[in-house]
Amino acid sequence: MAVMTQELPQRVSHFFRQHGLAGSKLVLAVSGGTDSVCLLHLLSNLKDELGLTLHVAHLDHRLRGDESRADAEYVSALAERLGVAATLGQADVKAYRKEKKLSLEEAAREVRYAFLAGVARSLGTRFIVTGHTLDDHVETVLLHIIRGSGTRGLAGLKPLTTRTVDNTQLTIVRPLFDIMRTETLEYCHRQGLEPRLDSSNFELSPLRNKIRLQLMPLLTRYNSNISGVLTRLSVTASDEMDYLDQQITELWERVARREGDVITLDKEALRCVHPALKRHLLRACFKQLLGNLKDIESRHIEEILAVIDKPAGRQISLPYRLVFAVGYDNYWLGKEDEIPCPFPAMEGERRLTVPGVTDMRGWRVETAIVKTFEQSDVNALVAYLDLDAVGQDFTVRMWKRSDRFQPLGLGAEKKLGEFMIDARVPRLWRHNIPIVVSAQHIVWLVGYRLDERAKVTSRTRRVLRLEFRRIPR
Repeated sequence: MAVMTQELPQRVSHFFRQHGLAGSKLVLAVSGGTDSVCLLHLLSNLKDELGLTLHVAHLDHRLRGDESRADAEYVSALAERLGVAATLGQADVKAYRKEKKLSLEEAAREVRYAFLAGVARSLGTRFIVTGHTLDDHVETVLLHIIRGSGTRGLAGLKPLTTRTVDNTQLTIVRPLFDIMRTETLEYCHRQGLEPRLDSSNFELSPLRNKIRLQLMPLLTRYNSNISGVLTRLSVTASDEMDYLDQQITELWERVARREGDVITLDKEALRCVHPALKRHLLRACFKQLLGNLKDIESRHIEEILAVIDKPAGRQISLPYRLVFAVGYDNYWLGKEDEIPCPFPAMEGERRLTVPGVTDMRGWRVETAIVKTFEQSDVNALVAYLDLDAVGQDFTVRMWKRSDRFQPLGLGAEKKLGEFMIDARVPRLWRHNIPIVVSAQHIVWLVGYRLDERAKVTSRTRRVLRLEFRRIPR
């Protein structure tokens, strides 16, 4: 290990030259722990050789009282001893967590990067240097596996990552990316450095700590080189993601377009895309809108894939108040209030010809009396009614606030407006959805739900088939 420790300056120097970072102005995120102290000491010795301008940034999260304040004092004194300027800050992470309804880890991360972005802006640089080691990378891969982040999550951390914080594009630099935590510990010992010990690192409540303190030792019992195995897996995943990224660049022009905070996907073009590329394209859409893929899990992608063959009008809710909606020719991903309505505007009231064909603005309604029907024929724009229960006198109109109906499967009436809220029908769509009304009551909220009293049963003698077909403009 001592030999490897002696090589650390050369390895870090090679990292900066390899990535074209010599001569850069850097903000060093220094917590006072072993890894960041090792990094600060290494770069303070290499700054002249590499032409680097260094500035230390330390944030007191105000989570550990006197211990946090002592960390800040330690970092300030160490930076001064090494001749490196420093900016120290404080933030009330608990208050931020409460305001934003985040986990403590998420809140601390967001506050920390906002602080680092502010320091970077004040210095006129975009480079934030962190002390993440190979151990952090392996733990991140496991964290993503446990959370179900998909193939991209297997790539873990990268030596350089771009990140946008408060409209500032940062480059996160990880010079210790291929260096083990044991090496940074040995380096600090040999250099006479005495890093601070964060007592919260030994608490088992954060998932990352459980991975570090419990899961990794357990996996090592099964494979002593588990870190190497997971690292090779991450390299393979990263290479495959890079290849898919290239494919998405070409695919985007044919399939997707962004207008404001809504991404439109061409329905016909997307059908021909391989499922692997579909998943990757959807992740690219999320990244376009959100700036990152935090909290976007594999299950969200699979939920979208499960509805892309559903009729127009279907939508699902996603993190960050995003929705994915199905139209006639397109799909949309964006904020609910900005998604275009797939239904044409409703005007007035129109009587249906039964049996027969009725044309109205944007729709052709076909009705027929049948004896039997295939369940596979039923979809959001096709309904089968008990003709003797509902009669043959129907009109189509828009929603009225006084409307009530008995949704299929419920034993009592419900306000139609309340049903649409529960069904997550976007507010701006509600007056465009056709409502089929008999002489007695509403029988069908087109695209969503039949009335219980209109359903076909074993006692039904005559069946009425209604189908709404979209007429292209």
